[in-house]
Amino acid sequence: MDTSLSPQDSPPATAGSAPPRAGDRRPGFGTLLAVDLWERFSFFGMAAILVLYLTASEARGGMGMAPQPATAIFAAYMSLSFMAGLPGGWLADRVLGARRAVLLGGVLITCGHAVLAVPVTGTLYAGLLLVVGGTGLVKPAMAAMVAGVSGDGEGRREAAFSLFYMCIQVSALIAPVVTGLLAERVAWHLGFAAAAVGMTAGLIQFALGLRRYGDVGARPPRPVPRPEALAMLRRAAWVTGSVGVLVVLPVSRGLLPLPVVLAALGLTTITLPFWYLRSLRRAHAPGTGHRRRLTGFTALMAASAAFWMIFAQSGSVLSLFAERHTDRDVLGFEVPASWFQSVHPLFVLLVAPLFARLWVRAPRVDVPVKFAGALIAAGSSFLLMAVAATLAEHGPVGPHWLLLVYLLYSCGEIALAPAGLALAAAVAPPGSTSRLLAVNGLFGAVGVVVGGQLFRLTTVLSPATYFLLLGTSVLAVGTTIALGTPHLRTLLALRRDPGP
Repeated sequence: MDTSLSPQDSPPATAGSAPPRAGDRRPGFGTLLAVDLWERFSFFGMAAILVLYLTASEARGGMGMAPQPATAIFAAYMSLSFMAGLPGGWLADRVLGARRAVLLGGVLITCGHAVLAVPVTGTLYAGLLLVVGGTGLVKPAMAAMVAGVSGDGEGRREAAFSLFYMCIQVSALIAPVVTGLLAERVAWHLGFAAAAVGMTAGLIQFALGLRRYGDVGARPPRPVPRPEALAMLRRAAWVTGSVGVLVVLPVSRGLLPLPVVLAALGLTTITLPFWYLRSLRRAHAPGTGHRRRLTGFTALMAASAAFWMIFAQSGSVLSLFAERHTDRDVLGFEVPASWFQSVHPLFVLLVAPLFARLWVRAPRVDVPVKFAGALIAAGSSFLLMAVAATLAEHGPVGPHWLLLVYLLYSCGEIALAPAGLALAAAVAPPGSTSRLLAVNGLFGAVGVVVGGQLFRLTTVLSPATYFLLLGTSVLAVGTTIALGTPHLRTLLALRRDPGP
């Protein structure tokens, strides 16, 4: 694959970093993999047990919620995790630098899981917000450091992100098994505690390996003057505290209706990435390379939201389907429903080498083609779920239905996610790499929010009809991207490899 930018439009290396010379090994790349592995352990462990914890009866130690509000809270947590990446990326680019952003974010994640591990009523929202704030700092800063140590060149950058993305699936594989076993078989709060221990281990490893990065991430690329930075941080702390007092406490006490908060959050999530990219495009003169690339990037990111709309429901809709409509008995042992969350990363690890070989043998498969294929795979997965839901009306179905769905998810994610990260790093204007990487995640949040709202349709639609509706819609988006591939290549200044 060749997604190189034209020479006159090529963005410079991220300021404040010192990429390795040609032929050098990536300094500290293994340490970055290990740290992100633990951060993803936190994320995927939470995704595996949160809805199950919220819907479990109080007699079993859960919150006793109905599926609809529990799924809405899960969607809010997921969308906030992505949305927090934009201010987190700004802090990494302008105030903290990527290294300090990772350290501070890791501390917040650890504290959040520690709060959730305390079996005291009223800690749920405070713990989730701490995890969200930490994730918003860690994810864009970590991605920017990967871009920094991978060096110049679109091919090297995408190869680094592909390896990075594949390796962290180990964490996604292990996290649901560990947290699910502790949560469902021992105590829910032990599942949250396990994530705190893992993130602490990652922070220690990162701190010990800082000297290996040279100048990468040591300073913000475009630092804000210190007095201005301190004033902004004070304002951010004031806003955060106000949100806690005016929103979080009333919601946790039942004084403020949760649907109102979720509606406001959903509207903000959907509009924020489009508003930000529009303002970024308007900062450049019409007809310039940055403006054209940002236009193409916006179109592809908007389409990717449809993929993440399907993908994000694995932790809610599919978890409930696994728990309530799937035969999970294996030789007399009932497999915990949360363990199905490990199937997807297992498939990623198994099929990623096959896709890596495919990209080498088929260089014409560039970013728009990968996005179209991922969307078609996601849409097809929900068509399969429509068949499974129809069969489940007569009794539990076999686990092979979910296994096939997760296989399609995995193929789609391998095609779309690393390509999206590499493209964000490539089209980012100078000094905004962390923020554009965060915007890539924000469109994932758009998909999560839309999917969470569409889940309300399950109160009036049968599961089979629901799956059929979503699957058909995403297939239509994938087909549109496939048909628009030539125009997207022109906007993004992608050069097709002539091939053999």
